[in-house]
Amino acid sequence: MAAAKGKTNWFAIIISAVVVVALVGLGAVVVNLNNQATAPAEMPKAEIVNQETGAITFGSGEKVVDTFIDFMCPACNAFEQQYGGELQEAAANDQITLNVHPIAILDHLSQGTNYSSRAAGAMYCVAEKAPDAALDFMNLLFANQPQEASSGLDDAALAEIAKEAGADAAADCIANGTYKKLGAQQAQAHEIGGTPTVEIDGERLENKDLSTRMPELFSSLK
Repeated sequence: MAAAKGKTNWFAIIISAVVVVALVGLGAVVVNLNNQATAPAEMPKAEIVNQETGAITFGSGEKVVDTFIDFMCPACNAFEQQYGGELQEAAANDQITLNVHPIAILDHLSQGTNYSSRAAGAMYCVAEKAPDAALDFMNLLFANQPQEASSGLDDAALAEIAKEAGADAAADCIANGTYKKLGAQQAQAHEIGGTPTVEIDGERLENKDLSTRMPELFSSLK
């Protein structure tokens, strides 16, 4: 499944212009992660959620791709626009196992509303209550991504997006913030300092290499 020739590499363009975790905000990130990690939250009891790694898993292919995403992160959105469709198609065809890790490292960029944590928690809610809608919900979150330094979407808006994805059952879980702590905890557990972070078969890739390694991956699946 080769990447389309002539396709504009929006990820490469945007990642070169966006510093996801600036040094000026690093102290705030560390403090936020430490504060949210003090009382561990339980993993959703869902078939598609790996209880050890926190990954929301799609497909059952031998080759394993892990993506660590923050829903406030514009570079994550660019990555999904560039490569997400092919990754999801490969997972649907069981050519790969796609492990999606919703994390939160950009809470300090949502005016105190902790949007990254709430959006990551909402993703876990949908994975638990309506697993078949999880990928659609993820795609809709990026389609409706708020700008950095805005207040983000409120819980009612997140629930409405879940409803649009076919996950009405997740509304109470989202409103209660049941899994709101998991995003920051998972970022800390996996030592994530910037997003997107991508691993192929356990190898963590440099962002500068994604524009070559991702097409190589898709070519290998042909």
